[in-house]
Amino acid sequence: MLGVLGQNLLSGLLVGSLYGLAALGLSLVFGVLKILNVAHGELIMLGGYAGFWLFSSFGVDPFLALLLVIPMLFGVGWALHQGLFRQVVQFDQESRIKNSLLIGFGLTLLLHNLAILLWTADDRAVTTAYSTAAWTALGLRLPLVRLAGFGVSLAAVVVMEWFLERTTLGTAIRATAEDWRSASLTGINIQSTYLLTFALGSALAGVAGSLISVTFSVNPSIGLAWTLKALIVVVLAGLGSMRGTFVAGLLLGTAESLSAFVIGGQYRSLVGLVMFLIVLSVRPQGLFGGQER
Repeated sequence: MLGVLGQNLLSGLLVGSLYGLAALGLSLVFGVLKILNVAHGELIMLGGYAGFWLFSSFGVDPFLALLLVIPMLFGVGWALHQGLFRQVVQFDQESRIKNSLLIGFGLTLLLHNLAILLWTADDRAVTTAYSTAAWTALGLRLPLVRLAGFGVSLAAVVVMEWFLERTTLGTAIRATAEDWRSASLTGINIQSTYLLTFALGSALAGVAGSLISVTFSVNPSIGLAWTLKALIVVVLAGLGSMRGTFVAGLLLGTAESLSAFVIGGQYRSLVGLVMFLIVLSVRPQGLFGGQER
């Protein structure tokens, strides 16, 4: 019994790292631009297909493929902001959210149907020679691919923390998130900062999607499910902390895994929604967010 419980906890942590990574880009974009991109899951889906395409067509290892997926999705985010969201960020905050929701829903439908046209509706997954490899420690099975995914997710958090805290561009992003008017008075180019932030958020979505193609599978319909997971994690964590977002993802993954062990797998997704509602009602700034002003 204890061995099964420990294996479930481990699986929850490994899956939760993907939840945290999937939410990083959404949290960054919402925190800085104050827009809610509900097509974030579709960017994750594109990252998954990019990783699958590089592996199936050119034999590129899925983890090495991240070196190509990141600039690819960075470019997609750059183009989407310039073409669709650039005008939205000029509105007041309430109008930003409403208009970004409308644009996001339209973009979701467009990317979903484009994916069906290009890759059909079949599930696609990256299967390598080490896909089934695992280590065993303390009676627990440690899948190599999921451990590597955990490592990549943790590395992404560390790199983003360093970038936001230690670089000039990161300081500009944090200042813009805090108060874009004051930031503009110090000479920060707000539009360029918004553009960089959206592109970075898309690149993070691409990393998550590429890892999902290795550990699970991708199809044109996964976008909605992963957008929902990312939204739940963002609400649990609150805005302002990459580290907090990652930890909230681990909490969600662990809670889902434990619920599947205790009450059955059919209620797995329900647990996340219950956590979402409780935190939103009791602590709307999130578990790791600061007090609202």
